[in-house]
Amino acid sequence: EGEGHLRTRRAMWSALVAGGATLTFTAVSAVPAGAAEGGVSFSNVKVNGGKPIVIGVKEEVVVRATFRMTTKLRHDPGVAVFPYRGSLESGDQLWNTIETSDCKVVNRAKGICDYEERLYIDPRHYDFGNEDAGAWKTAGRVWLAGDKHDIDDVKVPLQVKRATRLTVNASPEPLRKGRTLTVTGKVTRANWDTHKYQGYAGRTVSLQFKAAGATSYTTVRRVKSSSTGSLRATVKATRSGTWRWVYYGNTTSGAKASAGDYVVVR
Repeated sequence: EGEGHLRTRRAMWSALVAGGATLTFTAVSAVPAGAAEGGVSFSNVKVNGGKPIVIGVKEEVVVRATFRMTTKLRHDPGVAVFPYRGSLESGDQLWNTIETSDCKVVNRAKGICDYEERLYIDPRHYDFGNEDAGAWKTAGRVWLAGDKHDIDDVKVPLQVKRATRLTVNASPEPLRKGRTLTVTGKVTRANWDTHKYQGYAGRTVSLQFKAAGATSYTTVRRVKSSSTGSLRATVKATRSGTWRWVYYGNTTSGAKASAGDYVVVR
């Protein structure tokens, strides 16, 4: 295990746990003294199903990953893939704990193993903050015999995003057909520095409606949030149905839909 991570290589790691004894392949070539690369390859890497990693302010997030590693070199348990920025060897890494399964042997003669992994990120960690939102890359690493290691960029881009929340309220309800309905709400975003949700100003948010008996929503209007994240729209009531707000996210903020508010129109 190493010490280190987020931005300063001094925090974020707390454990790297293998599911049990990892299959050790017999080395067919010696690793030169001090070598950090060579003889290992990672493939078929999938992290979080290819979706952005969206993180709130309190709950630890579990990111699932699968990957294949090919090597005939002797190595330790705890093979892992994880988000990184900057240098592979000295850049930022984003994880608290990684749990890796045992090797599922694909081809023993060629040293091919498949792995499953759970990677944990805790937004309450003191070295985690708003600057960690955005684009990351993915590294794969294995510790080899003699305290050497191999670490590779596995060419899988990742997006890490601050969670958003939306509320909705439509009033008055019930109301007569043709009368004015006012739909309000608020869009807030996780602040990883304060561990609170705060109003998200200047966001374009869609007001959507699903008529009674319908199966999908239709966008009725787009509204920009106020300086405090508040939303407000007035519409003419024509039929009963459900109203909601939807924010489609950006490069640092997750997408979110509010709950629905059903309004009876008589």
